[in-house]
Amino acid sequence: MECKIIDGKALSAEIRNEVAEKVAALKQKGLEPCLAVILVGENPASVSYVTGKQKALAECGMKDVSLRLPQDTSEAELLDLISKLNGDNSVHGILVQLPLPPQIDEEKILLAINPKKDVDGFHPVNMGNLLIGKKSFLPCTPHGILVMLERAGVQTDGARVAVVGRSNIVGKPIAVLLSRREYNATVTICHTGTRDLGAVTREADIIIAAAGHPNTITAEMVKEGACVIDVGVNRIPDPTKKSGFRLAGDVDFDMVKEKAAFITPVPGGVGPMTIAMLMQNTLEAAERTL
Repeated sequence: MECKIIDGKALSAEIRNEVAEKVAALKQKGLEPCLAVILVGENPASVSYVTGKQKALAECGMKDVSLRLPQDTSEAELLDLISKLNGDNSVHGILVQLPLPPQIDEEKILLAINPKKDVDGFHPVNMGNLLIGKKSFLPCTPHGILVMLERAGVQTDGARVAVVGRSNIVGKPIAVLLSRREYNATVTICHTGTRDLGAVTREADIIIAAAGHPNTITAEMVKEGACVIDVGVNRIPDPTKKSGFRLAGDVDFDMVKEKAAFITPVPGGVGPMTIAMLMQNTLEAAERTL
C-alpha cells in the first residue's frame, strides 16, 4: 500500500485561487474584502507569520491593513485601535497576532474584537456557535484539516478519530467539528492524562496530532491504512541548517508513512492551509455585509 502525502502547499494554492476569483467578483460589485492584521512588537516568529498573511492577501486581491505597533504599546492603546477597526465598515476582518507583550491581557483583547470580524474564530461567541452547530467563523487550522480530509477523499462517516491535544485552537474545535452530523465521526480526545495513548491511536482510522511535542506519534501507535494529520510545528536544533534549527511535526513521519494510507508533512502540510482558511474567512466576512 502506497501512502498518499496530502500536499498542503498545493491545496492551499487551490483554495487561494478560488478565493481570488470570488474576491474579483465582489470587487465588480464595489466591495473590496479587507483584513486588518495587528502585530505588537518584533517577535521573529510573529513577524514571519504576519508576512505570510500579507503575501496571501496580495495573492487573493484583498485589501491589507497591516498595523505594526511598538513593543511598549499599552493595553488601552490596543483596545482603542480595535474599537476603531470594529467601527470601520471598510474593514471586514480583524486579527491580532499572538503572543502579545506581557503588559497586555490577551483574553481582554480577543474579547474586544467584534465577533462578526473575528476571522480567527477564537471569540467565545464564535466558539459557542461552533459547539451548538450554528454558522460561525471556524478556527482556521481545524477548518483547514476538514478541507484536507474532504479533498483527499478520506472517509469520516463512521470513522474512529483520535485527536491528540486539547487546545482551544485545534484539539477541542476539531473534535467538535468531526462529531457533527455532516462528518459523523466517533472522536476520542487524548491528552497528557491519557493512560495508554497507543491503545487509543491504534484503534483510530484518523489520527490528528496536535500535542506540540516531536515524535508523539510513532509507527507502532498507528494501524495499517490510517490517515495521519500532523498539526505540530516543533523547532529542532540542527547545526547543518542556516537557521540553526529544522521544523518537525508531532509524528515520526518517515516511519509512520510506511503504515499510513494518508499523511501530512511538516512543513508543507497543515500550516499553509491555516492561512488559506484565514483568507476564506475574510472573504465570508465581506460577503456577509452584502
